[in-house]
Amino acid sequence: MVQIPNQSAQPAPARRPVPTSADVARLAGVSRATVSYVLNNTSAVRISEPTRRRVREAAEELGYVPHAAARSLRAGHSRMVLMPAPAVPVGPLYHQFFAELQSELGRLDYTVVQYGSVGLRGDEAARAWAELRPVAVLVPGSGLGPQGVAVLKRAGARAVLTLGPERVEGAHALLMDHDRVGHCAATHLLSVGRRRVGVVMPQESGLEVFSRPRLDGVRRALSGTDATVTELPLAYEEEAASRLAARWRSLGLDAVFGYNDEYAMLLMRALQDEGVAVPEETAVVGADDLMLGRLLRPRLSTVHLDLPSGRDLAELVDRAVREPGAGPGTHEVLGARVVHRASS
Repeated sequence: MVQIPNQSAQPAPARRPVPTSADVARLAGVSRATVSYVLNNTSAVRISEPTRRRVREAAEELGYVPHAAARSLRAGHSRMVLMPAPAVPVGPLYHQFFAELQSELGRLDYTVVQYGSVGLRGDEAARAWAELRPVAVLVPGSGLGPQGVAVLKRAGARAVLTLGPERVEGAHALLMDHDRVGHCAATHLLSVGRRRVGVVMPQESGLEVFSRPRLDGVRRALSGTDATVTELPLAYEEEAASRLAARWRSLGLDAVFGYNDEYAMLLMRALQDEGVAVPEETAVVGADDLMLGRLLRPRLSTVHLDLPSGRDLAELVDRAVREPGAGPGTHEVLGARVVHRASS
């Protein structure tokens, strides 16, 4: 009979003790308070750069990292800013915006956690976020209500900020009015002599929170003129764009606002494949001002979106955390302007 060694009988390897700030202090030759000041980036106490470097090198050698929960107890609140993942598809422009914001919050010594709230919406999602005890929550899109804001604040959130088209009671509102995006596009098309304007309406679930206001902006710009507006439902698929392009001439349109650059490029390629000349027969305008649009031929006209800088928004979050008693403010954070290129 083959004997199988009893693995469990072997002694477990000894676990190294978890390094503490006292260990770092001894190795660096400083006090524990100095270790805390350096590793928590405290600016109120002046510490020389050689000392800071010695403390960081000692911490790295020992593998020491500050205990977030202990630091939260000392401060009376966490340094976690929770950013729920957007519930709708977002493009490269917004990914870049959120990456810059995370970097700037890190510079201010906040820990940014992105929460994937799949299957949770509104106030139900707020209860899940509250379990993590964030000091601030920055909610993209819509769906959070006053009750959800109250849940977060009862759980210790000093600041709740919403980034979307409407204000929520109790939260700081960073308003992004997408009506002006469509208005800019339509005003431009009108100025170059176009009168029969199609507006792409993406079929991806969740994008209506952006596409409907953009359509409203087009209608507002063309109201009172002899121009017409035609809605063009479109899935983000080559086959769907080809089908729309195949019946393009029967629609009688001389311009199209493509919702954003990605949809505009998709449709423009399909129109060109169908033999529809751009811009001679149909002018095309996108939105977001992506680099790829400048590489197309003809170069894509677009609506450039002016988003707040990550630094400005991070400082707004920090101010809201430091002044929790201040009333929630409202900030317009989306500007728009047309960049005229060869496609229109």
